[in-house]
Amino acid sequence: MELNNLSHNDFLTSQRNIVGEKNVITDEKKAAGYSKGFRFGSGKVLAVIIPNSLIELWRVAKSCVEADIIMIMQAANTGLTGGSTPHGEYDRHVVIISTTKLQSIQLLDEGKQVVSFPGSRLYELEKALEVYDREPHSVIGSSCIGASIVGGVCNNSGGALIQRGPAYTEMALYARIDENQQLTLINHLGIHLGEDPEEILNTLEKQIYINKDIEYPERAASDNEYQERVRDVDADTPSRFNNDSRRLYETSGCAGKLIVFAVRLDTFPKVKQDRVFYIGSNDTSTLTRLRRDILSDFKNLPVAGEYVHRSYFDVCDKYGKDSFIVIQKTGSENMPKLFALKNKVDRIFNKLPFLPKNLSDKMLQTIAHLFPDHIPKKIRQYRDQYEHHLMLHMSDDGINEAKNYLSEFFANNEGEYFECTDDEGKRAFLNRFVAGGAAKRYHTLNPQFGNLLSLDIALRRNETEWFETLPPEIDNLIIEKLYTGHFMCHVMHQDYFLKPGVDENAVKEQLLAFLDQKGAEYPAEHNVGQLYKAKEPLKKFYKENDPTNTLNPGIGKTQRGKYWKD
Repeated sequence: MELNNLSHNDFLTSQRNIVGEKNVITDEKKAAGYSKGFRFGSGKVLAVIIPNSLIELWRVAKSCVEADIIMIMQAANTGLTGGSTPHGEYDRHVVIISTTKLQSIQLLDEGKQVVSFPGSRLYELEKALEVYDREPHSVIGSSCIGASIVGGVCNNSGGALIQRGPAYTEMALYARIDENQQLTLINHLGIHLGEDPEEILNTLEKQIYINKDIEYPERAASDNEYQERVRDVDADTPSRFNNDSRRLYETSGCAGKLIVFAVRLDTFPKVKQDRVFYIGSNDTSTLTRLRRDILSDFKNLPVAGEYVHRSYFDVCDKYGKDSFIVIQKTGSENMPKLFALKNKVDRIFNKLPFLPKNLSDKMLQTIAHLFPDHIPKKIRQYRDQYEHHLMLHMSDDGINEAKNYLSEFFANNEGEYFECTDDEGKRAFLNRFVAGGAAKRYHTLNPQFGNLLSLDIALRRNETEWFETLPPEIDNLIIEKLYTGHFMCHVMHQDYFLKPGVDENAVKEQLLAFLDQKGAEYPAEHNVGQLYKAKEPLKKFYKENDPTNTLNPGIGKTQRGKYWKD
């Protein structure tokens, strides 16, 4: 494959002239941290390019368009489905453009809204909003591993917070490659920044606009209809999912099919008081009734309602303890650095044939077990007593509403609950939110497993059989299953540890066909990535955003060729 009127060396030289020598990575081993996904996906690239400014990002994008090069936009590379890494064969050369250095957060209207650059992360926004007693869309979960704000918008990320719905905005500054392969900058931020692309980007980056330049148009900066939607427990469709056409808009859900320079989002007031109620049950119908009652009848919606099955509780407890301790002791902001350090150590260790495989995981596992028990005694008692666990996080007036309801409910229903102290509540939620990394390590350190298959699904809002019972022909192919999820939204994360030699793709197709029969949608809150097929409404949205198929081709198992050819 050749470049348009350029040699490879000439193209790479042009990129070094834009971003600097050290920000163009061509060495395959050094590029691996970008070209290999957090949990899935990897492939070869011509280079990893790391712009230092929005103007550099614009210039890099323009030169790639002129050279007819595929661009894969990447922020934190924390996705679980390979949605921002290469995969398979392409008809043109591929570069990854990493936005990790483009970190800026600009607060508007005393923090009621925020403008975020593509490399900014959730935990940085949490810190920036503290002075205004406000919070971002999501405050834990993905933020633990350093997920970017823009990545959440582009990937329909849902988050755990019931009152806020999926990450969504209609206000963004982005570039689109049109049908004639021309790059156009589109300013829908609602801020007057100038006319010329580089003038616009410079004005934004240096924040030299003034208050009169800021408009408040009739464009949403969050999913302000979600509370009403999630309360409709009799609806025959899921509350939120990746393919939901009502929440596909320009950058929202674009999955890297646009080059995003900034998004404008709403923020939310911090609660004055909060409390976690820990609920245990051995009967799924108990939790079904509880969910329907709370969503239908409560005046105050919960902040969050997280479900964990006993099996996943145990995996988090044992294999996520090191992450738990790091986040608890030092905060989530250190997790990306530690993940990067671990990956670097792994690359070094893997070169040494005399060392055992997965040495860093084994070392971290051993070190974690030297620390005292991190699970509160009462919660551990519930683990032994109950199969199904629900953490109900309430705030302000909702605390007494939940107390009164739960005391009456469990006087007449199976199961029980207790009111957590602040420390117990934080530990309960933290043990839940180390699940993704814990499952990965559980798989890594147990050679008896075959492949690990993970699904992210949205069940119908009226679904009563939410706890999965698989048909024997599928169940017999699996050694172990783990279940957790955002229970009130009916968004479930399910991990399947297959028997050795079992075809992962064949099992996935069987599972998805089974879910289709139940009216479920997938993925629920992650990018379709390389694991899921984009359904027609989503594919149409991608084509509208990227008619030349230059940005992230192949996403959602779509065509990889230019102009959407096979």
